Amino acid sequence: MKVALTIAGSDSSGGAGIQADLKTFHAHGVFGMSAVTAVTVQNTQKVYAVQEVKPKIVADQILCLFDDVQIHAVKIGMVSSSALIKSIADALKKVNPPSVVLDPVMISTSGYNLLEPDAQDALITGLFPLSEVVTPNIYEAEVLIGKRINTLDEMKKAARDILKLGAKKAVVTGGHLGGDYAVDILYDGVEYKELKCRRIKTRNTHGTGCTFSSAIAANIARGKGFFEAVTNAKVYITGAIEHSLSIGKGSGPTHHFFDLYARAGLSYGE
Repeated sequence: MKVALTIAGSDSSGGAGIQADLKTFHAHGVFGMSAVTAVTVQNTQKVYAVQEVKPKIVADQILCLFDDVQIHAVKIGMVSSSALIKSIADALKKVNPPSVVLDPVMISTSGYNLLEPDAQDALITGLFPLSEVVTPNIYEAEVLIGKRINTLDEMKKAARDILKLGAKKAVVTGGHLGGDYAVDILYDGVEYKELKCRRIKTRNTHGTGCTFSSAIAANIARGKGFFEAVTNAKVYITGAIEHSLSIGKGSGPTHHFFDLYARAGLSYGE
C-alpha cells in the first residue's frame, strides 16, 4: 500500500489540518501518517489560539517514521515559526524524501495569522527548494510575490514568480478570484494548464486548501504525474465541496468520503 505523510497542524473541528489530510489520503486508497506541528483551538467559525509543538518533537516524528516506513509522498501544511520550519527542513534533508507538496498556510479564513511575520522568508528559503509542488491560493500568492492578483494572466505570472523562489511546480488556486467559475493555474516551469469548474454556491468550504493539496500528494504517492495528479485532485475537491456538510454555526467541512458513501448507498446524513 502507498503511504503519505502529512506535516501539519491539528484542527479540533476536524475539517482542516491533519484531520482533513488523513481523511483525504485514505479516500484515495493511500495510508496516512502524520507529524503534528501545532494544536489549534478552532471550530467552524474561527481560530481562537495556536500552540506550536516543540521543533525537535516535530523533527523526531518525521525521522522516526522515515526510519521505519517507506513513504511515497509528503504534504506540508501549517508551519508557524522559523524554528519549526528549520527543524522540518533539516529533518527532510536527512531522509532524502519523496515528492513534497507544500500548502503555504498563512492566514485562516477568519483572519487569524497562522504564520509568524518573520517566518515567511524561512518558509521560502527553507521549504520551497525541497518542494515538488507549492499550492497557494490567491491571497497567499499575493503575500509570497508582493503583488496584487486580479486576473488569470496575473495568476500565471504569480506561478512563474513562485518557481523563481525555488519551487519546482506551482498551483495557484483561483477560488477567491470571483466570477461564475473557479480557475486554477498549473505551471511546471514549461507549460501552463488551466483547471476550470463552475463555482459551487455553499458556505461549507472549511479545509478546502488542505484537502486539495493532500489530494495532490495522494495522487503523486500513487504514481501520477504533476498535471494528472492535480487534475484528479481538482475533480475530488469539487465533489467534496458539492457534497459538503452543514456542521456547526460557521463554515462547515467538505465531505471527504462522498464517493465512498455514494458507492455504499449511504445518504449524507447517515
